[in-house]
Amino acid sequence: MGKLKYTFKSDILFKMVFVKYPHLLKELVAVILGITVESITAFDILNAEITPESIGDKFCRLDINMKVNGQRVDIEMQVANEGNYPERAMFYWAREYSSALLSGEDYSLLPRTIVISIVNFKLFDCMEFHSFFQPLETKRHELLSDKMGLHFFELPKVPIEISGKDELLLWLSLFKAETEEELEKLNKMGVSVMSEAIKAYRTVTASPEYREMERLREKAGHDEAQALHAAELRGEIRGEIRGESNGISKGKAQVAHNLIKMGMSVEQVVQATGLAQGEVETIYNSIYLS
Repeated sequence: MGKLKYTFKSDILFKMVFVKYPHLLKELVAVILGITVESITAFDILNAEITPESIGDKFCRLDINMKVNGQRVDIEMQVANEGNYPERAMFYWAREYSSALLSGEDYSLLPRTIVISIVNFKLFDCMEFHSFFQPLETKRHELLSDKMGLHFFELPKVPIEISGKDELLLWLSLFKAETEEELEKLNKMGVSVMSEAIKAYRTVTASPEYREMERLREKAGHDEAQALHAAELRGEIRGEIRGESNGISKGKAQVAHNLIKMGMSVEQVVQATGLAQGEVETIYNSIYLS
């Protein structure tokens, strides 16, 4: 099988495709939110830019932040499980939710805020590939508020065999695809939005802009790995020096201990070992005053 050089699991590619083709993003968001594309009357991407400087930042987050019919919607592709991902998603939700309220405005004006995470790892101990969380009362399961929503889509759980009628699974299969054969299989299903998305994918991945972004990301990864290796090496050297130093100090202390036991004075032991007088006095006291 022809393995794809670039896949939608790249957050750079994911963002560039949907920023450059916002009608495809609108289609995706409509499917996830369970609404029709026609019902989306107001749609704005709030963070369309990807700056070359940000690519090298290990904390760079290439999400897509939107206003959809007055709601705040944030969508992100996450490849690696760096731990505590649910907490991270809740943090992003809290930041988006709270930042939407202007100073002096009433809390009732806070918008419904939805965070959508598409992850390339198993996150929850269940069979379902899609999980949706809202704040509920634990006994009555009464909804506290519909203004909080967290969607998680786990790509490893997406079934291999899908129907062309299930748009959500079509999108997730596209994001999961790693070979040309998988893309061609989706293309042959005759679903126009999938054909458009695959065409957009090919256009973006062939562009010099995208290739440069990927080059910068790869370089940043190499630089970070090199810096980490150098730091580890410095740590090992410092550890060896510290170990040798500690070993020498312990050896001198043992010699001092033996000399004191043999009856030598503090001054004589200082002269013989090179230890500080205070150190020798401490050893002396530990022998005769303890």
